[in-house]
Amino acid sequence: MNDTVEKIVECIARGKISRSSWFPPDMKDQDGADEIAAQALKDGMPPEILLQGCMQGMERVGRLFAEHKAFVTNLIVSAEAMNAVMKHLKPFLETGEVKRKGQFVIGTVAGDLHDIGKNLVSMIIKGGGYEVIDLGIDVATNKFIDAIAQHPGCFVGLSALLTTTMANMENSVKAIKEKYPDIKVLIGGAPITLDFCKRIGADFYSPTPNDAVLFLNQCLADR
Repeated sequence: MNDTVEKIVECIARGKISRSSWFPPDMKDQDGADEIAAQALKDGMPPEILLQGCMQGMERVGRLFAEHKAFVTNLIVSAEAMNAVMKHLKPFLETGEVKRKGQFVIGTVAGDLHDIGKNLVSMIIKGGGYEVIDLGIDVATNKFIDAIAQHPGCFVGLSALLTTTMANMENSVKAIKEKYPDIKVLIGGAPITLDFCKRIGADFYSPTPNDAVLFLNQCLADR
């Protein structure tokens, strides 16, 4: 069983989606995350063990990304490999046999149409065992608040790439905190700093998405 999990971890960390995928070149013609996950479930592996493999694989590539040893393209193919496993786990997630750690609502703030950073964070957090509710781009404050009402106890992530939309991020954070003071709000984006995070009353900022998962896990442990 440990050998199978390690294969899943390696496939996700390195972005080996399936046998037919050409990347990475040194794993050509080898089974990928898709085939290994399907066979593991057929052999009776508990689905939650496969989910753990997804989390470890995304954690590994996220750590490499933070150390500048992996690139955005690596995160993208790793996410595709993870999704190949999640495809097989979906029935177990829908029945509740396998449970997510929690829910994470994320969106790019009003006036900002950029989503690359948001999507990267979504990939890492989804791989960390959380259900991600992606509200998309140009998200108005009331849409964040409505999503929180629909997902009680969720975490919230706000992204901004433009300095001109940082004011909208500040307004959204303050409105969320006013209505839901106990909700943990994470912020991120190229112009965001730790000082800005503290000034507007958000709970967390980090330039690396992997740290966000560690923060969420700690929040759950403290509940």
